[in-house]
Amino acid sequence: MASLSDHSSIMEFPILIGDIGGTNARFAIIVDAYADAREFPTIQTADFETIDDAIQSVLDQTNIIPKSAILAVAGPVEGDEIDLTNSKWVVRPREMMEGLNIGDIVVLNDFEAQALAVVALGEEHLEKIGGGPAATAGSRVVLGPGTGLGVSALLHARRVWIPVPGEGGHIDLGPRTEREIEIFRHLEKVEGRVSAEQVLCGRGIVKLYRAVARADGKEPTFSKPEEITAAGLDRSDETASETLDLFVTFLGRVAGDLALIFMSHGGVYLAGGISQRILPALKTGLLREAFEDKAPHSEVLHEIPIFVITHPRAAIVGLAAYARTPARFGVNTTGRRWKRGEVL
Repeated sequence: MASLSDHSSIMEFPILIGDIGGTNARFAIIVDAYADAREFPTIQTADFETIDDAIQSVLDQTNIIPKSAILAVAGPVEGDEIDLTNSKWVVRPREMMEGLNIGDIVVLNDFEAQALAVVALGEEHLEKIGGGPAATAGSRVVLGPGTGLGVSALLHARRVWIPVPGEGGHIDLGPRTEREIEIFRHLEKVEGRVSAEQVLCGRGIVKLYRAVARADGKEPTFSKPEEITAAGLDRSDETASETLDLFVTFLGRVAGDLALIFMSHGGVYLAGGISQRILPALKTGLLREAFEDKAPHSEVLHEIPIFVITHPRAAIVGLAAYARTPARFGVNTTGRRWKRGEVL
């Protein structure tokens, strides 16, 4: 198993690190293991035809020439052409090595980077919502509604933290009350099912809001997720308020399911801009109530803490920690590392 935790596979500085989502891309360069990351302004993925063009625009802002790159992308990492789930960009590491003259490239899932961040962030960037203390070496779960719904886990074994990527955002989501059954009748289905990501993301907020409105025979007033969450937070619109409450409830249920799957005594971590924006709604009690409502294991979940990650660039923090101290993390890079002149 090739891994950056192997001494022989430590990457050469300077290292370009990138967090590439469906909407935004964030980049930084680390000159050496002791230097602070040099961060660059956030890029809108829609503004560039390719990821290579976006990276070149970043490199044009500095005289530092990276020798290696660690990129976290929103989508499964398979093969030499990596499609992003919610973006037109395709990552082609072999072409990137030639076009950008970067000799060593590792590509991870974006929520692996979020998982790495939860052991790199300080308490000042974690807002706790209920539960007991986080077990120091306990398993952890990270999920974040954004352009999609990212999910990952972080396990501790053999003195290293091992990120577990996946596509957990695509699990089924279903109603539990008569009111929810009524609303779900109006939710758009994909091949007969509703996945968690169809509701628990930016566009999902809009879909949920429209379904609530249709269930009540009303015309939707808002068309943007930020409009709906704002009206839900200040309680100025009844439909938006119910939408936000349902969103928080569904997020709590999914988080509780994942906490049980991984028995995450180290905590459940909510990442991304939406979680930060709706923080007051997450603290009302609905999130914890839905999270813990898992009989016969409610007492187990009652002790598991939930944290909202408040750092605006948490994934960059996680990638930077990994770049500086790869031995701290058990990241499997088999099939996900491209090095000039070698097949890894």
